[in-house]
Amino acid sequence: MLICDTPVPDLPLTRPGSLRLHAPGRLHLGFLDPSGTLGRPFGSLGLVIEGFETVVEVRAAAVDAVLGVTAASQAETGRARAHLERLRQHTGCHDALELRLLQVLPAHAGFGSGTQLALAVGRAFAQWHDLSVDNATLAGWLGRGRRSGVGIAGFDQGGLLLDGGPCADGRPAPLLSRLPLPEAWRVLVVQDTRQQGLSGERESQAIVALPPLPQSLSAEICHQVLMRVLPGAACADFAAFAGGVTRVQQLLGGHFAPAQGGSAYTSPAVGQLVEWIAQACGGPEGAGVGQSSWGPTAFVILPSAGAAEAAVQAARAAGLVRPGISLTIVRARNHGAHIGPH
Repeated sequence: MLICDTPVPDLPLTRPGSLRLHAPGRLHLGFLDPSGTLGRPFGSLGLVIEGFETVVEVRAAAVDAVLGVTAASQAETGRARAHLERLRQHTGCHDALELRLLQVLPAHAGFGSGTQLALAVGRAFAQWHDLSVDNATLAGWLGRGRRSGVGIAGFDQGGLLLDGGPCADGRPAPLLSRLPLPEAWRVLVVQDTRQQGLSGERESQAIVALPPLPQSLSAEICHQVLMRVLPGAACADFAAFAGGVTRVQQLLGGHFAPAQGGSAYTSPAVGQLVEWIAQACGGPEGAGVGQSSWGPTAFVILPSAGAAEAAVQAARAAGLVRPGISLTIVRARNHGAHIGPH
């Protein structure tokens, strides 16, 4: 147990009037081996993005309070309160706090909202109490990172991330690769605000019910990631990167389709839109497309801001941006969570 009354020498205890923490959203670009054909299930490819984040603020209080300032954040106050309770059980820190959820990621939409909320609360709590505890430990205390490690690594570092799947002893998945995405590239985030993806028990049941992904397909996914996606990012070779991401998504989309109404996309409107953009951009090497996790959010990765803006304009002109569909152009985020006002 960490004892609150013993300050940690190498972490300055500033005790500001309040402490605000920004945790980034991420896109889950796919699993390497969901069936664990070599004995190690999952392994994940993910990308941290700007424009979507969870923001929490803590301050001293006479009595505990967990407050949401928007309708979306008010819906997450129960989870945040449970996180605080677990943190206190593990650390012995019981002084009253006011925790404000200023902004939260869309829930069950493919942004890693659960992990980012947990780590945002956990890191803010640890920083406030001057505790020396790493984010992997916080994630374990709060029940996160059991399947994918890119949420934890994204919180730590940002960027394009590859993990090796969770360890047999319960430790989070090891980070195998972390690369910054080229500054010029853009991500078009396509959301269906009327739907949510699978989560919790429903997600676990869906994964169990799926037939095993053949080892040959897992091998192709790994080949695409190792020899196209990662080198493409490292060498700013957009065609290789986009082609690899799209192929990974095609393979996984077919695997998960039985749990998504027979489609690679949870939202048919989103699927139609991103596939149309992909074709308009010249096919797999002109745009990296797919769905993040269980959706309904999808993405189109494009080589420049101009290409992204042109794709949005063309899709609107073609009448493919239907009611409830949101389009947002963002950069990759090549850094993790931070403390500060902005």
